[in-house]
Amino acid sequence: MALRDQDKELGMHRPIGRRDFLNGVAIALGSSLAGGFLPDLECVAEGAEQFAQDKPGYYPPILTGMRGSHDGSFEVAHAARDGNFRSNAGSLINTGETYDLVIVGGGISGLAAAYFHRKQDPSARILILDNHDDFGGHAKRNEFRVGGRMLLANGGTVSIESPFPYSAEARSLLTELGIEPAKFEEKFDDGKVYKGLKSAYFFDKETFGTDRLVIGGPAPRGREGAVSWSEFLAKTPLSETVQKDIVRLQEAKADYLPGLSSDEKKDKLSRMSYKDFLLKLVKVDPGVIPFYQTRTHGLFGVGIDGVSALDCWGLRFPGFQGMNIAPGPYRRMGFTAMGEATPEKEPYHFHFPDGNASIARALIRKLIPDVAPGHTAEDIVTAEFDYSRLDRNNSAIRIRLSSTAVRVRHAGDPASAKEVEISYAREKRTYNVRAKGTVLACWNMMIPYLCAELPDIQKQALRYGAKVPFVYSVVAVKNWKAFHTLGIQRVSSPGMYHTGVGLDQPVSIGDYKCSQTPDEPILIRMTRTPCMPGLPERDQHRAGRGELLSTSFQTFERNIRDQLSRILSAGGFDPARDIEAITVNRWPHGYAYEYNPLWDPDWPDGLRPCDIARKRFGRIAIANSDAAAAAYTDQAIDQAYRAVRELA
Repeated sequence: MALRDQDKELGMHRPIGRRDFLNGVAIALGSSLAGGFLPDLECVAEGAEQFAQDKPGYYPPILTGMRGSHDGSFEVAHAARDGNFRSNAGSLINTGETYDLVIVGGGISGLAAAYFHRKQDPSARILILDNHDDFGGHAKRNEFRVGGRMLLANGGTVSIESPFPYSAEARSLLTELGIEPAKFEEKFDDGKVYKGLKSAYFFDKETFGTDRLVIGGPAPRGREGAVSWSEFLAKTPLSETVQKDIVRLQEAKADYLPGLSSDEKKDKLSRMSYKDFLLKLVKVDPGVIPFYQTRTHGLFGVGIDGVSALDCWGLRFPGFQGMNIAPGPYRRMGFTAMGEATPEKEPYHFHFPDGNASIARALIRKLIPDVAPGHTAEDIVTAEFDYSRLDRNNSAIRIRLSSTAVRVRHAGDPASAKEVEISYAREKRTYNVRAKGTVLACWNMMIPYLCAELPDIQKQALRYGAKVPFVYSVVAVKNWKAFHTLGIQRVSSPGMYHTGVGLDQPVSIGDYKCSQTPDEPILIRMTRTPCMPGLPERDQHRAGRGELLSTSFQTFERNIRDQLSRILSAGGFDPARDIEAITVNRWPHGYAYEYNPLWDPDWPDGLRPCDIARKRFGRIAIANSDAAAAAYTDQAIDQAYRAVRELA
């Protein structure tokens, strides 16, 4: 079939929701700024201008198409990184504004820093700058209207779980926002709404030789509908040799490191990848690897070639059941591998319908009460936000969107300066404000380009991490009859463009009601983690970032339509007929890099790159999940608390 005919069959010709403009207001404003700073200053009050976020109808959550790090959010930062900003910046406009605190970055850490500082000083004047057209950082909200009903999804970070016990400060912040995970977990309706629907595997012809959907999977004996590994694998296109090796891997109780103590085994497993464990110790056929390769994508952003065997033991991957390894995490200098969960761990299953965007929204409503009605964690989900109230002259807390910081420096000697100057680019102009202090809650890798005066050793540490790139694609469809007909709710597709496909997790809370019957519209969630197996993890992330920034929305759309058609067509799904809208949440700089024992050195406590990178410098403090080298909400909050305390 010719590509043009195939595209027509997939529905590439159909107009779908790709809203880049709201009531004539350009939301994703691509800036052609490519320069730094010129010494001449104009004295212009920024309040005299009207920016996109101040105009009626501005509401970025409803935008579809390419979101996440959208066009217009990164060009200025890239120009500053490449040294091209100076030539085209124009005059630096002095706004005349002075604040107690300026925060660069409006994600969870930046918003939490404003919250903690406000508690410390209720009269403080705070400005938050963010390069995106919406607040929340990775805690992004996707909002759809299909068939007259609201459908919500997370465009980034999804839940509040963490492998760490929540600190008193992080726990207290959630409590003060009215967020009670144990109570909200009751809102998770998976077993009721999708009762009887199973998980499935899709084996694609490019990887496994043929397209085949295998519904259901092995389950513990005694469970209703349980099948053995042998019965499940017999339905797959995997060779007989591969099937036998998978059964052996899953069921055999063999000790592949005999003669070693539990700690010695943990140490050895922490220094080899799970792929090497399978090939070199378990000695499986290489054809086994594609079946397991992408299982670690969701947590680590790389496949089993880039994740230690010990971490996979902690995740209860197969192969360790006969090795007599003691429960509990294993600590090696600079690293803590996964182990048995602690009782204090936050509940895993609960998340708001829009993920942690509701936490960001709750924080902003606490800081600027008249931005949205309501006062509970239940009503925050459907509360209507008035973006024009985020940045008003008479407000003590101001949030300025589409504003990319390009320089942060002390007004004088860092050791004695009383103020910090912050310059930022917005809508093709460059502005300057001052503050008694600043918290850089942006990405670590950008900070050396903002703060030329930082010590070289700190700049080097800030550049060390390589954030995990990922994609959350969300597809609004007219109904989920195809899933119901096939008897499935989620599909693992380890060889395809998106390695996970599934119906959105059903959560009803407050006035928000999830889809209840197959006839109703719903959102399909698809995940992609671009990486390049075989390279060290940080290099894989850099390669994935380059791929995401060079991939068009049309390419994403074609792959989405093709994949859904191949998986669901037997259930009656027609991509040309059933798809209403597509949002691709692209995050080239995604979650914080967590140190990997396969490639990173064994650092002494206090000398990891994140420890050096987050040191306060004069009136500049640093707060983000990078500062903890841990991509979890509680860690972002803890780093905000530390940074605010340091400035105090």
